[in-house]
Amino acid sequence: MTVFFTFLLLYLGAQFFVVYLISKKIKSEKDYLLGGQQVPTFLLMFSLFATWFGAETCIGTSGEVYEKGISGGRADPFGYTFCLLFLGLFVAKKIWNANYTTLGDFFRNRYGEHTEKLASVLLLLSSVLWGAAQFRALSQVISSSTQLPLDLTLGITFIFVVSYSTLGGLLGDIYNDFIQGIILIAGLSILIFTILYMEGTDVLFQQTNERLSFVTGNETIWQRVDRWAAPVLGSLIAQESVSRLLAARSPQTAQRSAYYSGILYILVGSIPVLLGLLGPAVLPNVADKEQFLTLLSQKYLSTPLQYLVTGALVAAILSTVDSILLSGGGILSHNLILPLVKVPSEKIKLRYNRLGVLIMSGIALTIAWFSEGIYQLVESASYLGTSGLLIVTLFGLWTSFGQTWAAITTFIVGLFSHPIADRGLELESPFLAAIILCLITYTTIGFFERNRVSAVTN
Repeated sequence: MTVFFTFLLLYLGAQFFVVYLISKKIKSEKDYLLGGQQVPTFLLMFSLFATWFGAETCIGTSGEVYEKGISGGRADPFGYTFCLLFLGLFVAKKIWNANYTTLGDFFRNRYGEHTEKLASVLLLLSSVLWGAAQFRALSQVISSSTQLPLDLTLGITFIFVVSYSTLGGLLGDIYNDFIQGIILIAGLSILIFTILYMEGTDVLFQQTNERLSFVTGNETIWQRVDRWAAPVLGSLIAQESVSRLLAARSPQTAQRSAYYSGILYILVGSIPVLLGLLGPAVLPNVADKEQFLTLLSQKYLSTPLQYLVTGALVAAILSTVDSILLSGGGILSHNLILPLVKVPSEKIKLRYNRLGVLIMSGIALTIAWFSEGIYQLVESASYLGTSGLLIVTLFGLWTSFGQTWAAITTFIVGLFSHPIADRGLELESPFLAAIILCLITYTTIGFFERNRVSAVTN
């Protein structure tokens, strides 16, 4: 425990030192929220990858594939890979060319101030729940590795994450994403290569047709489509990814970074998939699938290398949680607090930006402290208006159809349609149902708005 704790402190200290150096260069709100809009493709690619590649990708995917075969990895990494590619195809250039600071600015410019406020609240609700889930996951990893009480590790996690997220802004986050990404790739690569070296590559081919299938026999076609659509479309519109696109040097940089991050994501994400496929042959009868990756590293790796794998999990979570808190804090300060301040200077803007991150972190910590578990937090975050944000944003970026009431009504419908379709009506494809309902809502209200404008004009 002492060795791991020392390793962890050195690792976290190095990250904090990087952020401290970068903080000296932050002079304006755009420096803080967008890294001065000078981030190159290489760093941006790693940041998009690391932001999305959380502990659930390592622990969740390997466990699901261990239990179900390759179909357990449909959402992550395969679905999220397509999402990153679609981000480059449909969002990157459009959002960068508009020169926004946050996603909330897009909603204000396209649909008006009321839409901006509602969209900002929806984005914040989802972000704070995701942040709480990551706080809890990180504290559990540290607690299980150090034997410290969960409440204590939660407090330690909060102090560190808030300190370096608040200090360094997006550029500090991006540089640390690079460090975290390298550690993550190293840890997973060492584990898979060690197993293949010790067991031989023949173990890879000991798979049944069922375990190599992307579908399971008891699913309907609607369930299959829904389970692909949720990760591909459900995460397409998020402040965490949009802020990175806006930080790019050019629209071409933004688009290339999204494409390259998708390629990197599937390459690295394939490692947990391979580990899960190997699992029944090298480590049969694991009772708790979420313990599979930990048990696998304990069996095949020496203690120092086990620490590296644990460090990879810590890196995966840190790269996600700091992005969530910074992006949410940016929305809170830039779109909800600063409009109430009369003619703020850049110094005042920076102060409120950091305050926004601190407020977001405090709320996320409180939720994490009193929540029953990570799954409930992630599930709740996925319900909060994803379908409405998708429809309103894509229509707003690519067409001039639909105005304020089309957007607001669609947001409200999107907020309630998924939980009703899933838990109330128990539909086989609740996410698709929510998207279709939001699409109908937006187009219907949009036609009413257009006809009303035509009538007034005539």
